[in-house]
Amino acid sequence: MIALGRLNRPAILMYGGTVKKGKWKDQDLNIVSAFEAYGERMRGNISDFDYKGIIKHSIPGAGACGGMYTANSMAAAIECMGMSLPYTSSNPAVSPQKQSEAERMAKAIQLVLEKDIKPRDIMTRAAFENAITLIMALGGSTNVVIHLIAMAKSVGVPLNIDDFQTISDRVPFLADLKPSGRFLMEDLHDIGGIPAVMKYLLNEGLLDGSCMTVTGKTVAENLAEVPDLPQGQSIIRSVKQPLKKTGHLQILYGNLAEQGAVAKITGKEGELFKGPARVFEDEYSAIKGIQSEVQPGEVIVIRNSGPKGGPGMPEMLKPTGAVMGAGLGKDVALITDGRFSGGSHGFVVGHITPEAYEGGLIGVVQNGDIITIDITKNRIDVAIDAAEIERRRKNWVRPEGKELIGVLKKFRSMVAPASEGCVTD
Repeated sequence: MIALGRLNRPAILMYGGTVKKGKWKDQDLNIVSAFEAYGERMRGNISDFDYKGIIKHSIPGAGACGGMYTANSMAAAIECMGMSLPYTSSNPAVSPQKQSEAERMAKAIQLVLEKDIKPRDIMTRAAFENAITLIMALGGSTNVVIHLIAMAKSVGVPLNIDDFQTISDRVPFLADLKPSGRFLMEDLHDIGGIPAVMKYLLNEGLLDGSCMTVTGKTVAENLAEVPDLPQGQSIIRSVKQPLKKTGHLQILYGNLAEQGAVAKITGKEGELFKGPARVFEDEYSAIKGIQSEVQPGEVIVIRNSGPKGGPGMPEMLKPTGAVMGAGLGKDVALITDGRFSGGSHGFVVGHITPEAYEGGLIGVVQNGDIITIDITKNRIDVAIDAAEIERRRKNWVRPEGKELIGVLKKFRSMVAPASEGCVTD
């Protein structure tokens, strides 16, 4: 999408589609099932037989992660933005609908060429707001924040993390989809897919129907003939009875995140977490620590995982999966200057900026420091007085780790903070 925006030639994105459900002992599975089973195994709460059964059956074929994780989140956002054909984000990878969609692409690409409809004609500020609105309603991935900001930069549209908070404040969270809910994208496909959700949001006055799309029609025109969500379905709540009255993505500031951080709060985790820090220098040590060190009530801190520190901002699905599988999901919080998988859930805060590698306060947090995450105030703070902060910063040494060469060295020298989309230009 960034390349399409930069080149600005007539183009359509086609998504590969979501994976089918896995099954083990009548339990629906998806990729996160495997990671959470790992956490159960670490704590001795699952047999080797069941662990291997879940691993073998979680991913039954082709397709992207099955829930409202990053791939499906981004595909849905791009469809809502108008850069892909209707239904492309919810048609499963191996479905007949995906096959027919591929066949429709020839006529569709011919049309955008003939009408000279370019990405920048479609990827407007209003289109980005539509995409963010859909993501808030669906409970999409935190990664959408950095990806959409980077995409917006590629087409010269102003977009920042505070825009996500503004939209989150007015859009309710409606979708009972995994990771925090019960259903998968395959289930949403069966009740009308993303177009049915978009039509509902349009009818509720939450989408701008005038935006142009790759069909040569506006959003409203595309949705005019789309069937409504069926009566009695339980995947998408009404705006009058939402899962949460506001969006699940919350932008936090505080002494731990002077330039912002992104929290994923669906309403099940509560709105306040306060506890002592349990610090890990990277993802791998955290996974070991979850097995043996982490105690209920603690705030797990994983640092040196930001855009520069990683380098590349690794995602934290394995640690968050281990936390949930170990039965600590309601008892601990996890914060990081890295990112999360769309499959991560629990009381989690990522994209902490400035990152540890750049001298952010997260880099000098020590075990036992009291961290407060207050969603009602959109704050994340650590209780360290100014004199102690100054003392620690004087003693702080940037963790260089393995010396980088080539493209990773260039990337580290050029990449922008997470709050600016991790762009390199």
